[in-house]
Amino acid sequence: MLAESRQIAMKIAKTIDDKKGQDIAVLNIQSISSFADYFVIAHGTSTRHAKAIADEIIFKLAEDGIPLDHKEGHDNGTWILLDYLTVVVHIFIEEERHFYNLERVWKDAIFEDPDSL
Repeated sequence: MLAESRQIAMKIAKTIDDKKGQDIAVLNIQSISSFADYFVIAHGTSTRHAKAIADEIIFKLAEDGIPLDHKEGHDNGTWILLDYLTVVVHIFIEEERHFYNLERVWKDAIFEDPDSL
């Protein structure tokens, strides 16, 4: 399952990059989390941009038959969470991302290179 989770995380990272998302981080949290294998974190330049990124992720993964389990924050657009069970996506606006600083909170995660495809 971890290999499949990594493929999903990397597809999400590529989709974010294609939509001009900023500062993409892929965190392997499998060894320190019981609820997911990966976090993918990025930010958009505005709430509209963050929503567009989230919508594109949902669309692209649905095309591949990967269903979204849960979505939060899309209406507000400052922090959008997409839960794909083994991969959790966090799309922020820049100010919110710096405030919550998930990379620091999950500093024991293994940071993977999204360009390693």
